[in-house]
Amino acid sequence: QVQLVESGGGLVQAGESLKLTCAASGRIFSINAMGWYRQAPGKQRELVATITSAGSTVYADSVKGRFTISRDNAKNTVELQTNSLKPEDTAVYYCNADVSKSPWYRNNYWGQGTQVTVAE
Repeated sequence: QVQLVESGGGLVQAGESLKLTCAASGRIFSINAMGWYRQAPGKQRELVATITSAGSTVYADSVKGRFTISRDNAKNTVELQTNSLKPEDTAVYYCNADVSKSPWYRNNYWGQGTQVTVAE
């Protein structure tokens, strides 16, 4: 079993910052990409940012210049530093990981999500 646990969400005012953290645990051989996705009420889940084990990153246009994704391969953690938050950033943020549990078994996993609310 692999578990992803997010933390760091909360209620902030527009312009403030939050740091989201995701920790992966369980039977893990290696993790390729890790990322953050978000879903607002009534909307589709969308990609926010991803990062590979080698450090290659992808960001949604809506967060470029404001959010930064990073990871610690040794700890199996990924972080999302969210700066200059806007009300439209309000959503449940989900951690995702492409995990190899062994050299012959690879799967995609999701965390339970952490709520980010940005008030105006």
